[in-house]
Amino acid sequence: MKIALGSDHGGFELKNEIIKHLKEKGHEIKDFGPMTNDSCDYPDYALPVAEAVANKEFEIGILVCGTGIGISISANKVPGVRAALCSDTFSAHATRQHNNANILAMGQRVVGPGLALDIVDTFINSEFEGGRHQKRLDKISKIEEKYNK
Repeated sequence: MKIALGSDHGGFELKNEIIKHLKEKGHEIKDFGPMTNDSCDYPDYALPVAEAVANKEFEIGILVCGTGIGISISANKVPGVRAALCSDTFSAHATRQHNNANILAMGQRVVGPGLALDIVDTFINSEFEGGRHQKRLDKISKIEEKYNK
C-alpha cells in the first residue's frame, strides 16, 4: 500500500516509529516531514499529505501531532479528505468501514507506540462497507461542494 505520512514536532517520534513499522511490513511510504523534531506548525505538514491523498497519489495518509486534533482539523480542510482522529482500534476499524476515512490522525501524547501501531494496522486492514454508508459520504461531498466554490 502507498502511504503518505506527516507530523509536527509533537508527533515526530511516533511518526518515525510508524514509518519503521510500515517499511518492515513492505508498504511504500513517503515522509512529508518534518525531518527533525524542531518546533514547527502542523498545518505545514497536514496540507501536503492531505493533498497527496485527495489527488490519489497515495491510498491513505497518516498524520501525527501532540494530540492529533490540530493536524486532523487541518487535513479535513482539503476537499475529498476524511481524516479521522483515532485513539483506539475500534474507532480505526469503524471509521474505515463506515466513513471510508482516508487519513488516520493520532496524538503522540495520547497513545503509546504499541497501541499506535495496532491502530495503524487496524486502519490499513479495514475496508469500506459501502451500501448505506455511501449515501452519507455523498452528503458530505455535497457539503464540500457547497462551501468550496
